[in-house]
Amino acid sequence: MANEQEKEAAARASLQFVRDGQVVGLGTGSTAAYFIKLLAEQVKNGLRIRGIPTSLKSQHLALSLGIPLITLDDCQEIAVTVDGADEVDPQLRLIKGGGGAMLREKIVASATKQLVIVADASKQVPALGKFPLPVEVIPFAQALVTKRIRALGADVRLRIGADGKPFVTDERNHILDCRFGAIRDAEGLARQLSDMPGAVEHGLFIGMASVALFARGSEIVELRR
Repeated sequence: MANEQEKEAAARASLQFVRDGQVVGLGTGSTAAYFIKLLAEQVKNGLRIRGIPTSLKSQHLALSLGIPLITLDDCQEIAVTVDGADEVDPQLRLIKGGGGAMLREKIVASATKQLVIVADASKQVPALGKFPLPVEVIPFAQALVTKRIRALGADVRLRIGADGKPFVTDERNHILDCRFGAIRDAEGLARQLSDMPGAVEHGLFIGMASVALFARGSEIVELRR
């Protein structure tokens, strides 16, 4: 319960970054869901924004709450995006993708002037790597990419959904959860994964977040890059 209260508190604190008339990126995950619900309350009270969701799940939630939505076809410049993260280090490097949406999340983040990360205190870490790094892969290349990531020293597991079958992303790909241990060279690893044919995207977000808001009990800790 305390963890959920922290998530909601961090999401509430992020509302200060949203201004009337903006295009707002809507993140994915449990903390981002709190933001979407709180944003919907602001919309009902007269706030005029247009949202671009980072997943079908966030899209359905936003529509159900009355948030007007557009797509990147309509607008390619987003004022602010509020999203969660699985890990955040002191340099605001992130691991994302626990919810399986890091491909769309990274695309939206790349079009965003200000990426605001909201999280409970457990997501703030001294170094990335305790959480497995997700890599989205096309099924055709799954075995090959698995072999190549294992050669980099990772324990690689195919993510399985609740139905016992491989988890399928919004883009109909699979996810490999890769345990590297402490990631000492996040930039180098990101380049290696990006250069790997068949690996569509990975969960390392480097140089993208502007600010992170961590809820620690009743306190909000703000970290800026």
